[in-house]
Amino acid sequence: MKKYYLFFALFAGLSLSAMGAEADMDAMAPEMSEAPMEEMIAEIEAPDIDEEVNPITISVNGAQVHVTNAAGKVLEIYNLAGVRVASYKIDSDDKTVNINLTKGCYILKVDKVVRKVSIK
Repeated sequence: MKKYYLFFALFAGLSLSAMGAEADMDAMAPEMSEAPMEEMIAEIEAPDIDEEVNPITISVNGAQVHVTNAAGKVLEIYNLAGVRVASYKIDSDDKTVNINLTKGCYILKVDKVVRKVSIK
């Protein structure tokens, strides 16, 4: 990985006219395998397949919060001041939690999914 950074840092500021022909640049470049670069790109661009197929959903009905596709995650509830007021472990893919909060606006968060809700 270090040789790629060194290669790009060395040749980034030079134009083709300063280096001569394009063939000369290829001759000066060290032998590199494309496989490591492709693996690095695949790691960066590869989304989490589980999240695409089964997105986490949060819905509220009165004092009940229904969470799907979040087994092993934690439901966190924050007030509008940003203070965490409750936290619940989601132990199955289809979980309903009864929350005992005063009416008002809250922020519900499960993993990367965030919803702003109003409890009446």
